[in-house]
Amino acid sequence: MGLNRLWRDAAINALLNGPVVPRSLRWRLLRVWGVTIPEWVSVAPGCWFGGKNIEIGPGTTVNYGCVFDNSAEIVVGPRCDIGHHVTFITSTHELGPRERRAGRAIGQPIHVEAGTWIGARATILPGVTIGAGCVIAAGAVVTSDCAPDGLYAGVPAVRKRDLA
Repeated sequence: MGLNRLWRDAAINALLNGPVVPRSLRWRLLRVWGVTIPEWVSVAPGCWFGGKNIEIGPGTTVNYGCVFDNSAEIVVGPRCDIGHHVTFITSTHELGPRERRAGRAIGQPIHVEAGTWIGARATILPGVTIGAGCVIAAGAVVTSDCAPDGLYAGVPAVRKRDLA
């Protein structure tokens, strides 16, 4: 496990995601490493990948500085736009006793369906599914599922309006 983590942090998260690696090469190298990317996807520099159990759909753009914590599966559908510094957190803890409230670590998957736009610095928490055609406002914290075609904003994110 230690060598896997070292390889991930040195090769994938340090070298691959540096600014000198062109986007046209970055997605190909992520694919070779084991991330499921069926065809060209724009992945900007500075993104951090916690594992390989990630699927990014065709035509999706992942902007600068995104974090893919990968204790469970992360699936981002086709034609999605992921803003700067969006964080996908799949790991959480069971509630522990008073002596240490963060109990056993567990992972829950995140699914983002087709055509979704997630604004800068939004945080997507474990176990969430974001329905197709949603907009998640910048800075929102998504703690529960989002029904399709809605604008969600706030902390925690709530549906503000329907989108046509």
